[in-house]
Amino acid sequence: MTVAKKDQIRALLKSIETGDPGPVAVVNEEKYIQHNPQTHEGSEGLAALFQRLSKASPRVNIVRAFEDSDFVFAHTEYDFASRKIGFEVFRFEDGRAVEHWDNIQERQGPNKAGRTMVDGPTDTCDHELTESNRAIVRSFVKTVLIDGQLDRLTDYIDEDAFAEHNPRLADGASVLRSALEATDKGRRHIDYQQVHRVLAEGNFVLCVSEGDFGNTHSAFYDLFRVAKGMLVEHWDTIEKIAPQRDWKNNNGKF
Repeated sequence: MTVAKKDQIRALLKSIETGDPGPVAVVNEEKYIQHNPQTHEGSEGLAALFQRLSKASPRVNIVRAFEDSDFVFAHTEYDFASRKIGFEVFRFEDGRAVEHWDNIQERQGPNKAGRTMVDGPTDTCDHELTESNRAIVRSFVKTVLIDGQLDRLTDYIDEDAFAEHNPRLADGASVLRSALEATDKGRRHIDYQQVHRVLAEGNFVLCVSEGDFGNTHSAFYDLFRVAKGMLVEHWDTIEKIAPQRDWKNNNGKF
């Protein structure tokens, strides 16, 4: 019986907690490309690393996991020395994981709407709409977040149903518009500049973008739930991108 890629990644991430070396077999370590700038590449086998980490009694909760052709993307909670929320992206080749990206920030909240960074629906549906939902999110990010056409916000967001999980915001299009209008010395406080990847399964779409947050070079990972052609729910993480001189590998964040 073939195990779905996303279930293999669930097991892999959980093995950080358990130290079980079995799930690490999904990774082709000879080809593995690591895009976390703070992680050395090839210095320690994953099985040995996860066994070492497990001795510190970490907690790993894979809240959501999705599959898009050769990619798996997961929404995760980590409790090591501190509690963090992350998105993990893996690329598969010939049935094994060969490349990895992530975006992690400290857990905050609940927000003013009472929502946490991870609660809400987890099951996918509308698989036949995967490509149209991907196109909707790509268009929203390009039109509203990058080009700044805030008058188009309600063309994409269902204002009556929009549920926001960002710890600094609350529900509704008007709250998001105010956040996107905010400036720091004439520059947008939230300044999206480039889309790198849009991954989708059914009604869930993850957009990976680059820009500045409060004048700090940052990676934006935005997960949207789409219903009837509109964005109805949003989760995200924002992570500062360290200057290249501080990177522990040369593969780049994206």
